[in-house]
Amino acid sequence: MPLKLIGFKHIPSLRGGFTKRLNYGRGYVKMIKMKRVIIPYSPHLKLFAKKLRQNMTLSEVKFWNEIKNVKMMGYDFDRQRPIGNYIVDFYCKDLHLVIEIDGITHEEEKSKWKDQLRQNELRQSGVQFLRFDALLILNKAEAAVRELAYWIIQHEEKYGVPVLVKKRWEKMVNPPLPLQGGDAITQPSPDDDSK
Repeated sequence: MPLKLIGFKHIPSLRGGFTKRLNYGRGYVKMIKMKRVIIPYSPHLKLFAKKLRQNMTLSEVKFWNEIKNVKMMGYDFDRQRPIGNYIVDFYCKDLHLVIEIDGITHEEEKSKWKDQLRQNELRQSGVQFLRFDALLILNKAEAAVRELAYWIIQHEEKYGVPVLVKKRWEKMVNPPLPLQGGDAITQPSPDDDSK
């Protein structure tokens, strides 16, 4: 008699990507190695997400400047990213992490209810959430960045560092140093004799 699949769960793999745990009941479980889990989205949201990227709030811009271009420990984040039937503020595919910046409009009871409904629906896809208050970002962006870094360290201790991130680290032998004006300068290589 063929076994019937009774459930599955995505588990982050120690080597990057995800493992799909298929449960057939009676103690029989099959593990399938998968690459990144791609969460489908509604195509009509793509144009709206583009408009949102062009009209970000000040707190979103400030936070984006801290995490863009693989600055955050080698992880790549997207901004205003469609996932399922929603658009999230920031998303990291390698971590399966959504970051939301909650402004004053999120304090209304109806907005809180909608946020919770959306969060629960997206969590069923295996997505995890971090939420930051917009005022915290405006006043102390470094505190939010530290909290994100702490979350990433906890995640890496539990699941390991994804292979794609390790490859990015290898390429960043001479990572750029940020300047106050926002531009970057590369460090001189050890064999560079010009002074």
